[in-house]
Amino acid sequence: MNKSATHIVTEFVLLGFPGCSEIQIFLFSLFLVIYVLTLLGNGAIICAVRWDPRLHTPMYFLLGNFAFLEIWYVSSTVPNMLANILSRTKTISFSGCFLQFYFFFSLGTTECLFLAIMAYDRYLAICRPLHYPTVMTGNLCGMLVSLCWLIGFLGYPIPIFFISQLPFCGPNIIDHFLCDMDPLMALSCAPAPITEFIFYTQSSLVLFFTIMYILRSYTLLLRAVFRVPSAAGRKKAFSTCGSHLAVVSLFYGTVMVMYVSPTHGIPTLMQKILTLAYSTMTPLFNPLIYSLRNKDMKLALRSVLFRIRISQKS
Repeated sequence: MNKSATHIVTEFVLLGFPGCSEIQIFLFSLFLVIYVLTLLGNGAIICAVRWDPRLHTPMYFLLGNFAFLEIWYVSSTVPNMLANILSRTKTISFSGCFLQFYFFFSLGTTECLFLAIMAYDRYLAICRPLHYPTVMTGNLCGMLVSLCWLIGFLGYPIPIFFISQLPFCGPNIIDHFLCDMDPLMALSCAPAPITEFIFYTQSSLVLFFTIMYILRSYTLLLRAVFRVPSAAGRKKAFSTCGSHLAVVSLFYGTVMVMYVSPTHGIPTLMQKILTLAYSTMTPLFNPLIYSLRNKDMKLALRSVLFRIRISQKS
């Protein structure tokens, strides 16, 4: 098919969440509050890690970068979703749709890699405590963080470019609040089984290898924790890992349902709720999970709030 035929559709319509104007106003207010709280919570973690010398360790360096990632991840979907709720046409340009598609999957892949690196950090800290300071150096942390971003963003340009070159000749209505793989492939006028296979294989491999590595790390970690003779030592080890496990469970639990299990039997509204759970609610809950279960983070956040109050008074 020639190039002109592939660009008959110049924009897509994102239906978002159904409902009357009162429901739309409620959803707009709800998502706006969630977005602002997500920015404030993750921003507070970044400031705490940056300003508090007690948090200048590999674990908190990774946590600060993870909070930075979460800000970008939630920003890849929520601002456009808020604008879409207020819009009468609910349109998104062809290029804007594929840019969102690219950033959403690239940032999601980066998050999977970050969670695996954080599991590796906890494994070293608890199972290899004597080697931890010499292995988990600042240079290694910086290299691992850079690799997460590079792999996450270099993995999807080619498959998403080929998907964007498929013929989209109408209709152009996407029954979702973002540009996702399944709705876009459903709108294509020509099948692309190879491109679809490569994309889903790549996404599944990222999910599979990262979750398997995380599970293996925590299996070894738990074995080491149960060998700790003192109850206080076991409690401290569990407290440092419990927050990370909670985040992993929340993120991977919903992602696996969407992208590993078959979605054709899941109602469209449920697919939207599941996507909302891992793309919006996970970044919101992360600061709460990490701060409520971590004594050092609580003290650092109090110090940040104290600095803000002092600067406001002066």
